Amino acid sequence: MTAALSPEEWTVIWLSLRVGGVAVAAALPIAFALAWLLARGRFPGRVLLDAIVHLPLVLPPVVTGWLLLLAFAPAGPVGSLIERWTGGTVLFRWTGAAIAAAVMALPLMVRAMRLSIEAVDGRLESAARTLGAGRLRVFATITLPLSLPGVLAGAVLGFARALGEFGATISFVSNVPGETQTLPLAIYDALQVPGRESVVLRLALISIALAVAALVVSEVLTRRSGRRLHVL
Repeated sequence: MTAALSPEEWTVIWLSLRVGGVAVAAALPIAFALAWLLARGRFPGRVLLDAIVHLPLVLPPVVTGWLLLLAFAPAGPVGSLIERWTGGTVLFRWTGAAIAAAVMALPLMVRAMRLSIEAVDGRLESAARTLGAGRLRVFATITLPLSLPGVLAGAVLGFARALGEFGATISFVSNVPGETQTLPLAIYDALQVPGRESVVLRLALISIALAVAALVVSEVLTRRSGRRLHVL
């Protein structure tokens, strides 16, 4: 099937992988910080923060894209800063597609990482602190290593979600071939033209294969994390 792919289709695939990879890399530290805060923090407004983090899961993706457009437009609060610092914009650019993918993937990443952090026995952390270890050392030697498989599972799950992002992307940065046209947008584009069923089939099969591979890896990492914590 790969031999039958056109140069344009290869461009779509590599762009999708690039957007997904950058989205996960950008969202990973934010997702982990939020997951740790929600798992270990006790502060006023925690429930509200949890709701805001998971908002993209329940909002229509087009609404999320519209909110991103308001924020990142040249006259928007974030877009004006970007234009001032770089002289450019993320609109109609692959970087904008990565931002949309990161926002949509973030809730799934936070949820998976939070569950992994919560599964770490707090008594181990308390025992380490009793023996004189500081908070940073406890985090680096106990919390992070034990939760790492779950963190990686969240990253893989976020990557799969980023690859499948459509609504927020098309309403935020449009459907620009070679720039913002990822796999879902290319499939949608091909569906609008009679006689392009073979293109739809090829791209859909690639999307399914990538999604299944990501889900399998995420499940393996999650089970590995569960076994490690069970042994301890």
